[in-house]
Formats: sequence, structure tokens, C-alpha cells
Amino acid sequence: MQAITFISTRNSGVAVDIAHAIAEGMPADGGLYVPTSIPSLPSAALHEQGLSYAELAWIVLAPWFADWQEHELRPLIEEAYDTSRQPRFFVPDVAPVRPAGSFGNHPAFCLELFHGRTCAFKDFALSLLGGLLEASMERCGMEGPLCILTATSGDTGSAALEGLGGRRAIRIAVLYPAEGTSEIQRLQMTSVPSKGRLVLGLLGNFDDAQREVKRIFRMARSPESPFHTFRLSSANSINIGRLLPQIVYYVHAWRKLRELGALKAGEYMHVVVPSGNFGDILAARYAKAMGLPIETLVVASNANRVLADFFATGRYDRRRPFFTTLSPSMDILISSNLERLLYMAMGENPVRLAAAMATFEKEGVLALAPAEQAKLADFRGGWADDHATRLAIRSAWEEHRLLLDPHTAVGYEVARQITAAGQWSGRGTEPVVLVATASPFKFPVACFEALSLPVPSEERPQGKVAASAPQGTEHTGSDLALAAQLASCTGIPMPRPLAELGARPVQHTRVCEVQEAESLLAEFFRRETQGGAA
Repeated sequence: MQAITFISTRNSGVAVDIAHAIAEGMPADGGLYVPTSIPSLPSAALHEQGLSYAELAWIVLAPWFADWQEHELRPLIEEAYDTSRQPRFFVPDVAPVRPAGSFGNHPAFCLELFHGRTCAFKDFALSLLGGLLEASMERCGMEGPLCILTATSGDTGSAALEGLGGRRAIRIAVLYPAEGTSEIQRLQMTSVPSKGRLVLGLLGNFDDAQREVKRIFRMARSPESPFHTFRLSSANSINIGRLLPQIVYYVHAWRKLRELGALKAGEYMHVVVPSGNFGDILAARYAKAMGLPIETLVVASNANRVLADFFATGRYDRRRPFFTTLSPSMDILISSNLERLLYMAMGENPVRLAAAMATFEKEGVLALAPAEQAKLADFRGGWADDHATRLAIRSAWEEHRLLLDPHTAVGYEVARQITAAGQWSGRGTEPVVLVATASPFKFPVACFEALSLPVPSEERPQGKVAASAPQGTEHTGSDLALAAQLASCTGIPMPRPLAELGARPVQHTRVCEVQEAESLLAEFFRRETQGGAA
């Protein structure tokens, strides 16, 4: 099997193997690494029975790592997904698929991706990425430590800190919007041990954090940059090593639908994905390119509807108000992974893509030509505001006893919109897989409001408390108490990682302006790289 080469979306002359693509995170030209070819899905991934999730992941991912030996890759996969070991996931199936009623003539199913250590879908990729990074460094002959710099809208940060933090060759810094996450999301990040880790709140939104991270990467090779002497990489989905493991759970979902009798060999499914930075649904598109029978790919947005508008019009326009919503991980106007899809739509022409991105970065807008937009005909977009999100949470609970978090509820509502508009492609009866991206217990206030449950007065949220909590104190914030109340009211057990969160002391309290972030991050990496192992 021939090894796959990865090139920059903005310069085909930048070409590396997968180990370098993972270790470097992103090219110095500001683009993203993309494969020059996409391997075919091995037949066993679809047809071999009785596979565990770890065994399936090995079959799906091995073609992407064709120049690696089995003993280099397979143990990393087993460490990440084998639930018989020290578990990173708390259900034997890892990613359960549950019946969820129907959307018109299409039977619906929930793909639950929130049974990992941080109760969100990011656990799947980030449980594996730490091992991939260390193995990639070894293959590339790179001396540690590797400095991981990551922006987060909520869930990536905690999953990266959990999956990568504490590794011998890795130091990690996470930049998050101080006023743009749920209280529980913030506590998951700020309560991790401080050794080898920095969690920094930013007085801005996720786009500000992501823009600053990408700027640091772009400038890091200049001798004038304070990051010039550090070996930087990323845990964001701009890193191809974050993206590829997400392909596996779409293959897993298709296999589960076959087991449930919802489809037969060769038949298609639709997928509905709540989307912010566009990595999760791009992984579905890569799965489809490998040969997984996916028909329609539905991109669900909240009131920050830049992606929904893009798929409706072919114009990617960030010149609009920014909204803080019930679904904070989707509060994004610049979806970095869309660049990889634009590269496909533009005929894999890096010159055209680089010019378009230069226009976007300068003017805030770019447009596809009609022929380019036609290449995205298998995508649909839709959006839901907070009111519609609450109604979707209530409807799913009352009709199907499905308790949805607000991000998944956006997908649920958009799937209903697509059904009402008759926009599903295919024969009209394919099953729909709704990707459930986070535990509802991470967002208890939204669930209480949606279900019209009375919020105990003593537990009503009193504002953003975690970011300013005294270092070393225990946190008993209102969201955790509400999550416990939600479990009591619904009869659904509260996830163990969240139930244990209240006893963890807050370790990271620093909040800064955007212009302060660079010096604080550089100071942290300088101290950590000179101070020995984490």
C-alpha cells in the first residue's frame, strides 16, 4: 500500500508524510494539510462481523498510515479505545447508536459520542492524538518537548488537556473565551493539574482565540517571534491527526444500523452534524470519499449561521454580528476546516484557494463559482436559534424520551427542517444519523428551561464564576448542582466524570486581553521547555 503525501491547501510544493503533518500541526504558510489521495475503505470495515471499536479503528485508519508498521500504530489505537483496559470511555460500545423516532419516512438514530472522559465527541480524536503525536515525533527524529497550542470554544480544550496533558514529551496551552463557554465546560478545563499545562481565558470570542493561535503558528518560524525556538503543534482540528480518527465513528454508525436492521449491505444513510469549526462533518465527507455509503451531509448551525448561509448561497461571509447562544461550541464565524472543503470544491487548486483565502482574510468574504458550488451538492445547511433549540430539546424528550444537549438539539431541529422542505436526497427512506456531540448534563440550564422544569432558586446561575475562582479552592457551582437535579428529574444517571467534577480544585485562574496572550503563552512554553519533564 502506497504512503499518502500531505500538502498545504495553499501551496502544493509543501509536501510531507503523515508523521510530519501530525507533528507540525499546520504548514507555515497558513494553510492546512490535506491528503493528495484518499484511500479506499477496506472491505472488512463494512462487512467483518463482531469487531470491537478498537479493531474497527485499526482497520479504518491503517490505510492512512501505510508507511507505519502495525506495532507502531495499533497499540496507540488500543490504548485509546480498548474498554477492557484503563478506560477512556465508560460504555462497552464506546459510541452507542439508539433509535430516535423518525424524520418523515426516514428512521432516525442518535450516535452518542459523549461517553468519554470529558463527555463530548472530542474525546474520540484526542484520546488517540497524544500517542500519534509522540510516535510522529519519534519517526521524524524530533527532540521533545512538543508545545501544543490550542484554541477552544469549549470541548476541545478539556479533551485535549485530558488526552495530551501529562505526557512526557508534551506541554499544552489552551486558549478559551472566558465568557463563551458553559460553566461546566470551563470548570473541566480550569481544574486540570497545572504541571505541564496552561489554561488561559481570553476576553474575546472563539474566533479571536483561533485567530491568535493561527497567527502565532504563521509567525513562529520568524526569528523575531517569541515562539521561534519552540516546537509547536496543535490539538485543534486544523491538525490532520485530530481529523482522521473521527472518520471511524461514522463507519461504526453505519455498521450499527446494519445490526439494527435499518439498512442492508450497500445501502446509504444520511448524517446530521452540529457544526462549529467544521471538523466533525468534514470527517464524514472523508468517510464518504473512502467509500462509506453516506448520501446527504447536513450541517446544522445556531444563530451564528455562517455555514448554513454558505451552503445555501456559495458565499462564505463572516461580516455579521456574533451571537452568544445556548450552544457555545458552535459560536463561531470562522470555521477553519471549511478551508479543506473549499480546496476540494476549487478543484484542489492551491493557487485559487490561496487567493480566495487572502480575499477572505482581508475583506471577510469569498464566493464559489457555480461549478465549484455544484461539487458540494451532497451538503445541506440549516440553522436554529435558541428558541427553536429549546423547543427541539422539549420535543425530543416528550416524544422519544431523548435528552439532548443544545448542540445536538440544533441538529435535531435542522433535520426536521430538511424533512419539511423535502431536501433529503436518495430514494426517500434512508436512515438518518443524528450526531449527539455532548452530554446534556454539561448544559443543564438549557435543559431545565426547555423542559419547563423549575430551577431551584438557590441553584440559579449567578454569572461566570469559574474563571475568577480563587486558586486551590473547591468549586460547587450552580451548573453542577443543576446537573444533579436534572439527573433526578429525568431518571438518567449523571455521567461519572461530571459527578466527580465538583471535588476538583480550580488550578487555572488567569484571564487576559487578546494582545496579552502571546507573551503569556510564550512565557509558559519557555518555562516548561527549560524545566524538564511534565
